[in-house]
Amino acid sequence: MTDKTTIKAIANLVPKGSRVLDLGCGDGSLLSYLQREHGCTGYGVEIDDANVHACVKRGVNVVQLNLDEGLAMFEDDSFDVVLQINTLQHLRNAEVMLRETARVGKNAIVAFPNFAHWPNRLSVLRGRMPVTRHLPYEWYDTPNIRVGTFKDFEALAHKNRLKVADAFGLNENRGIVRTLPNVFASTAVFCLQRQ
Repeated sequence: MTDKTTIKAIANLVPKGSRVLDLGCGDGSLLSYLQREHGCTGYGVEIDDANVHACVKRGVNVVQLNLDEGLAMFEDDSFDVVLQINTLQHLRNAEVMLRETARVGKNAIVAFPNFAHWPNRLSVLRGRMPVTRHLPYEWYDTPNIRVGTFKDFEALAHKNRLKVADAFGLNENRGIVRTLPNVFASTAVFCLQRQ
């Protein structure tokens, strides 16, 4: 489930009436909000049976698909906006999925836990992997295949010739963070376009 701060911040980036693809849509709460409040249409993609069922109950169109298998079922530029919210860190080949996201959507919005957030840094300095609201698992039972930082993602976007149209951080206590988001934001948010 995506928290309310993230839902509202992401929704503000999605133009009204957009055709949206939400990759790793979870229970469909974000796409449901976009449909209700922004008049958006589109699909969620989810692998978990319980989440697929929750999407259907919310009235969200959902395709059950393992994202590690790619997005071959979708044509180029099929969507105005493709969302990857708290999904990238779970994928085996995040770079391939990032390119696929840019291929099927005219715009992409990617959000993920920022491992460089200062409480995480402090935890590592103390010799322990962080356990926080945004990284809630112990190192040995985490579903996250990888961790990344705001700066890491900037470099990945540049490497894949994606234009960063906007980038900021989110913090549940401060809302949107534009000053030193690599340090002060628990979640990194990027709006991307092909160059």
